[in-house]
Amino acid sequence: MGLIGALLGSPAATGAIGTAVTSMAEVFTPNATKKMEADAAVWQAALAEHGSEFQTAQPGLFDRVVNGLNRLPRPMLALGTLGLFVYAMIDPAGFEDRMVGLNAVPEPLWWLLGAIVSFYFGAREFHYSRAQAASAPVPVAALPAPDENGALTELLAKGAAGAAPAT
Repeated sequence: MGLIGALLGSPAATGAIGTAVTSMAEVFTPNATKKMEADAAVWQAALAEHGSEFQTAQPGLFDRVVNGLNRLPRPMLALGTLGLFVYAMIDPAGFEDRMVGLNAVPEPLWWLLGAIVSFYFGAREFHYSRAQAASAPVPVAALPAPDENGALTELLAKGAAGAAPAT
C-alpha cells in the first residue's frame, strides 16, 4: 500500500508530479473547459459590440406607421366579429339584408378570401417561429462580462486555447 509513497516520497511530491503531468498534457491536448470559456467570452464581446450599433437607432415616421398598420388586422377581425353580433341585435332587418348579400358571393371568392387570410397569418407565424429557432446559443452565465476597452481584440489575440480575461 505504501509503494507509491515510498517511490515518490512525501504526499506533496506526489501532488507536484500530478500537477506537472496535467500541465504537460495540456501542451499536447488543449483544455476543453478553457476553450469553451474563451469561445463564450468572444461570443459575448462580439454580441455586445454588434448590439451597440442598434441601441441609438430611432424608427422614422414611415416605420412607425407601417408597424401600426401591421398590428391592425387581428384586432379588427376580433372587434369586427363582435360588432356583427351587436349590429344583429340593434338592426335585425339590416343585418339580414347584409347576410343575404354575403350569401350571393360565389364560393371561389370565399376560397380566395380564406387563402389570403390564412397565408397572411401563416406567414406571420412562420416568420416568428423561424426567428425563435435561429436565435443565438445561450452563453455561459458564469463567465465575466467583457469590458469595453478592447476585450474582443485581447481575446482574439490569445486564441481559442487562451484563458478568459479576468475582470
